[in-house]
Amino acid sequence: MSMRNWTLLVLLSVIWGGAFFFAKVAVSELPPFTVVLCRVVLAALTLHLVLRLRGIAFVASARWPAYAGMAVLNNVIPFSLLFYGQTQIGAGLASILNATTPVFAVIVAHVFTADERITGGKAAGVALGIAGVAVLVGLDALSEIGNNIAAQVACLGAALSYGFAGVFGRRFKGDAPVASAAGQVTASSLIMLPVVFIIDQPWTLPVPGIEVIGAVTLLGIVSTGIAYILFFSILRSSGATNVMLVTLLVPVTAILLGAAVLGERLAPSDLAGMALIGLGLAAIDGRAWRRFAGQPVAVRSKGR
Repeated sequence: MSMRNWTLLVLLSVIWGGAFFFAKVAVSELPPFTVVLCRVVLAALTLHLVLRLRGIAFVASARWPAYAGMAVLNNVIPFSLLFYGQTQIGAGLASILNATTPVFAVIVAHVFTADERITGGKAAGVALGIAGVAVLVGLDALSEIGNNIAAQVACLGAALSYGFAGVFGRRFKGDAPVASAAGQVTASSLIMLPVVFIIDQPWTLPVPGIEVIGAVTLLGIVSTGIAYILFFSILRSSGATNVMLVTLLVPVTAILLGAAVLGERLAPSDLAGMALIGLGLAAIDGRAWRRFAGQPVAVRSKGR
C-alpha cells in the first residue's frame, strides 16, 4: 500500500475504535437490530448530504443488487452479529475475535480472486497481528473462550462476513467512494427497517437516555458514514486484504488514545502487543523484507 493508504487505514482504525465503545453504550438500552437501523439510517442521511454538497450524482437504479449484496455482507450480518456478541461477552474477547477478519479476508480473496493470493508474508503477518492483538488486549480475555459459544461464534461469523464483503466490494472500484458508501448504507436501511418493525417493535421501547442517543448519533455519522468513505477509498486502491487490516490496528489506536488523552500508562504488554502487530503489518506489506533481502521494491503511482 502507498503511504496515503496506510494513513487512511490508521485514521479508519481510530474511527472504528470508537465504534466499539459507542456500540457498547447503545446496546445497554436498545436492542441490537434497532441500533443497527439507527446506525445505517444516520450514515445514509450523512452521506447523501455529502453527495449533494460535492455535486456527485447518485444513480442507483442499476446498482441496487450490488448495493444490497454489499449491505448484507458488510452491514446487516456483521453489525447484527457483533452487537449481539457484545451483549454476551466482554469487549476484550470481542475485539480479539474481530481481529480474525484479515484471516478470513486472505482466505476468501485467495479463493475468489486472481490477484490477491495467499503468500508466506501475508500468512505470517496475519498470525503475528492476531497474536499482537491478544497480547495487547490481555491474554486473560481468552479465559472467556468456551463460556458463551453462541456469542463467540457470532463474532467470528461477523469477521467471516467482513471477509466476503471485502472481495464483493471490489466491483465498486470505478465508483466514487462516497457514492459506494451511500449506496451500501441506504440499502442496509431499507433491509433493516422491516426487520426492526417486526422484531423489536420500536414504538414499544422506552426512550433512551442522552448518553445512548449521543452514542448512536456518533456511531452513525462518524463511525459509519465517514468511516465507509475511507473504507471504499482504501478498498478501491489497495484491495480486500489490505483494507481488512484495520481490525488489527483498532486495539492499537484505542490504547494510544487512552495514553494520549486520558493519561493512561502503557504497560510492557501494550508495547509487546503493538510490536507484534507492527511486525505483522510489515510482513504483509512486504517492502521492508524485500529491501532486507536486496530485492527490488515496486514503486506505486501517487495515491495508489
